[in-house]
Amino acid sequence: MSTITAAAVNELRKKTDLPLMECKKALTEAGGDMPAAILLLRSWFAKAAVKREGNETAEGRVGIFIDAVKAEAAILEMRCESAPSAKSDQFIKLVADLAHHVAAHNPATVDALMAQPVGEGTVKTRVEEVVGLIREKMVVHQFKRYTGGVFGEYVHHDGMTGALLHCTGTGGNAEALRDVAAHIAAMNPQYLNPAEVPADAVAKETEFLKKQIAEDPKHVGKPANIFEKIAEGKVRTWLAEICLTEQPMANAAKYPGQTVGQVLSKMGLTAAGFTRYKVGTVAV
Repeated sequence: MSTITAAAVNELRKKTDLPLMECKKALTEAGGDMPAAILLLRSWFAKAAVKREGNETAEGRVGIFIDAVKAEAAILEMRCESAPSAKSDQFIKLVADLAHHVAAHNPATVDALMAQPVGEGTVKTRVEEVVGLIREKMVVHQFKRYTGGVFGEYVHHDGMTGALLHCTGTGGNAEALRDVAAHIAAMNPQYLNPAEVPADAVAKETEFLKKQIAEDPKHVGKPANIFEKIAEGKVRTWLAEICLTEQPMANAAKYPGQTVGQVLSKMGLTAAGFTRYKVGTVAV
């Protein structure tokens, strides 16, 4: 039986970032063969991931990666079981790495992402290594990738809420784009612009508002054209509440009297899309 040296154990620990005792055990069972020990560790930690499969993942983190040169970006939500784990360096790095991977490799689904190669294994084995280290279930919940144009990003200090903004055009500056992304995170718009609001939703809201107006005593007896103008004004107000481009900037002191669309237009940009994730909720 070969002797397992402290140097070999330390080398394996550096390669895997896993506990010393686990590394020593793997090397011992592998007879000192480093690649075989790595395979053993992956096998053990894959089992750890399966063992925790039924655990609830109510905590997590949002990660964003932008490559301005290649004009590609991604936002990803990953979940785990506890807040301390979500704040750990290993989990934070994992989320950042996976957001980068999504931007660069364009997986179609979460399952496709998990099967893609990374390093000496796959994304699945990369996740399992961190699962084995932290001993909690971890899952990629959702992600979104954009290409072309320019991007703005914002992730709240606790990592639980983040927004990625996608714009077309050639202008923009990082600070203003970040401000718009922060606006998205705070205000949670439902649609990009009025053109994206479904016609049936507009019709239902218009009918509801007209009913409200008709029941308001101060509007009784007003001419039909005035009644219609009041209704149109209320519909515009409603659209401004739910559409990103029509919303007044949340930071009114910095952007007084300006909508998101106006701020972007001044930079030579047009909003093309956005994704907002909040851990534990469905993306808008």
